[in-house]
Amino acid sequence: MKWLYGAAGVLIALLVLVTVLLVNEKQTNYELTQEFQLEKEDLENQYTDFAKQYDELRTTIANDSLQVLLEQEQLKTQRLLEELRTVKSTNATEIRRLKKELATLRKVMVSYINQIDSLNQLTAQQKVIIADVTKKYNQASRQINTLTEEKRNLDKKVTLAAQLDATAIEVTPRNKRKKTAKRVKDVASLKVDFVIAKNITATNGERTLYVNIVKPDNSILCKSPQNVFTYENRELPFSIKKYVEYNGEETPVTVYWEVEEYLFAGEYRLDIFAEGTLIGSRTFTLK
Repeated sequence: MKWLYGAAGVLIALLVLVTVLLVNEKQTNYELTQEFQLEKEDLENQYTDFAKQYDELRTTIANDSLQVLLEQEQLKTQRLLEELRTVKSTNATEIRRLKKELATLRKVMVSYINQIDSLNQLTAQQKVIIADVTKKYNQASRQINTLTEEKRNLDKKVTLAAQLDATAIEVTPRNKRKKTAKRVKDVASLKVDFVIAKNITATNGERTLYVNIVKPDNSILCKSPQNVFTYENRELPFSIKKYVEYNGEETPVTVYWEVEEYLFAGEYRLDIFAEGTLIGSRTFTLK
């Protein structure tokens, strides 16, 4: 009987040992499962962060080629994330593979970050260069505008200095005997004398002069409607046209107006033009 009790005791001890081992193994497996689950969740979080980082990187660059590469890497990250989500936490082989993929993605991202930093530095340098060139261009433009304005003013002064000037203007009303007429009804012609003043800056050569006799009613004595010249961008009739040879020295000029129309008493005006400019004027009275 004693040996039966001994055998029972041994069996009980073995059962207790087996139970303890099973409980320990179950606890160990539970702890491993929890650890794998936590590792999987951490890996998912890292993949999710990577996908977000690619979004942020793409907003910082304007390079189209780099944008395409970043988009491809982002899609690859999202695909691996989807794979990870379908993998069981106990599948250590797949989790290790996806972990290696993540390490590779991290290296690729670091290389892209370095490229973007280099591009940003280059862009910053280019912006500085462009700003400097723009500043210099604006300064040069202002100088050119200033010089252009100064040249324009100088040209005006030169043009004004080179203009002819009619001086010593005299109008003599004459009768049929070429004598001075005392009354307007006796006037048969008007003799106009003037002098083109000396001007060493003026161009030498033939000049065309226009003389206008303006009546008291502001109409201009004119022989033909075709007798016009350009003055201040409009066509103006002229009374007398005269060609003179000018050499820069004082040049006396005499022209005549033969009266063929009715003249009434009053104040008349004589205007002399050359090259589209009024170069002399005076009034005279016919009684």
